[in-house]
Amino acid sequence: MMNEKKKFATVWLDGCSGCHMSFLDLDERLLDLLLQVDLVYSPLVDFKEFPELVDITLVEGAISSEGDAEKILRIREHTKILVSLGDCAVTANVPSMRNPIGVNAILERVSAYGLPKQPTDVPLLCTWAQPVHTAVKVDVFVPGCPPSADTIFYVLQELLAGRLPDVTAHTRFGA
Repeated sequence: MMNEKKKFATVWLDGCSGCHMSFLDLDERLLDLLLQVDLVYSPLVDFKEFPELVDITLVEGAISSEGDAEKILRIREHTKILVSLGDCAVTANVPSMRNPIGVNAILERVSAYGLPKQPTDVPLLCTWAQPVHTAVKVDVFVPGCPPSADTIFYVLQELLAGRLPDVTAHTRFGA
């Protein structure tokens, strides 16, 4: 009897997309992965709504806007295993560099360049950019800026085999 494919998603919050670029660097291993999973949501595909039930979700980026905060709550509610992928998701890394400056100062700077202070189609910024685990339970932390394709593949293979990965030998912060 053939095993049913796991439902798999990737999400991009406030980050540079470097983690998704590393994911794409799996190259031909993506084909192996797609034999085991159905990609049901990702910025790499055209699905608009996060599905009702996902087995594994990789989350890249920090929570920096009200939109990010709403999105991560829905994702956690509908995901069995949530993975913080990369330093921005794990620590808020680069997005948190704005924290000491403050939202108002940032918006003032934006408006000084003639841009609207708060565009109507952009979610409001949170007071602080924060790592994913400060808002929801995270099951697996994968540091790195970005984590390598080898690390991502290792994590996914372990999760698909029903094991929690130990990434300490595979990556570190900033690597």
